Amino acid sequence: MTVSGDETEVGVGPWPGEWPADPRFDPDLLANGDRRNVVDRYRYWLREAVVADLDERRHDFHVAIENWQHDLNIGTVVRNANAFMAAEVHIVGKRRWNRRGAMVTDRYQHVRHHETIEEFAGWAHAHDLPVVGIDNLPGAHPLEAVTLPRRCALLFGQEGPGLSAAARASCDQVFSIAQYGSTRSINAGVASGIAMHAWIRAHAGPPPPEAPPPPVDLDGEAASRAP
Repeated sequence: MTVSGDETEVGVGPWPGEWPADPRFDPDLLANGDRRNVVDRYRYWLREAVVADLDERRHDFHVAIENWQHDLNIGTVVRNANAFMAAEVHIVGKRRWNRRGAMVTDRYQHVRHHETIEEFAGWAHAHDLPVVGIDNLPGAHPLEAVTLPRRCALLFGQEGPGLSAAARASCDQVFSIAQYGSTRSINAGVASGIAMHAWIRAHAGPPPPEAPPPPVDLDGEAASRAP
């Protein structure tokens, strides 16, 4: 990140000096700079190279969310799934969803669509993934008092109604998130982050060490670059 006056510019400029020979690097980004919302580890990398590297270390949990009313929380769920390295995100219901909240992380996160809850549940069980509903429902077990299964699919409902009747029927387990204020519920974007982090605390080690930042031209001018 570079700062000029009162303005903050995200990312890095053109690669200074001789270009790296590594095929994971994108010539366009090397030439023009990389302003994407990615960690330094992936600066100047091709998108396909980033996805391939993430695929080597994705976690064993999946995330699913119902989409019957174009829920604005879906983008946040996808962004959280990318941050916590979910294997896949499953959109259940309408295919279209508002990607703005994902902050472009859907380019690096696998997203699968299912027309119905029954289709999703069938897919999950065929892949030996118990469906774990997250909702404050009567009889739900407190998330704070349990350990999420290592292999599972976390299922979230829509803002307002929560899990649909069909979704509740498809769940192997349902867990609730403790709340202490006056509101009846929290939105699915927030709930997904809490549930994914509960999985991380139970099953994941520390994230990989951050790579050193790319080289910078201390003179503020573009150095000579490879063709």
